[in-house]
Amino acid sequence: MEIEAARMIGAGIATIALFGVGTGIGHIFSTLISTVGRNPSVQQRVFPYAIVGFALVEAVALYALLIAFLILFL
Repeated sequence: MEIEAARMIGAGIATIALFGVGTGIGHIFSTLISTVGRNPSVQQRVFPYAIVGFALVEAVALYALLIAFLILFL
């Protein structure tokens, strides 16, 4: 196998984590909408936790893309 083909395959495998990130972000915000829909008075307390959760999940996406770019270009 050529080195370029191996790099492309490795970068593709490294981006598999993005499927989990999409699912995680969808789950965070669907739970937020459900919670606020059931009890609108808790929105001020729950929203910051949702933003922190979103940031942590999004960090996984950035790490996955960083690894994919490192595999491709280094």
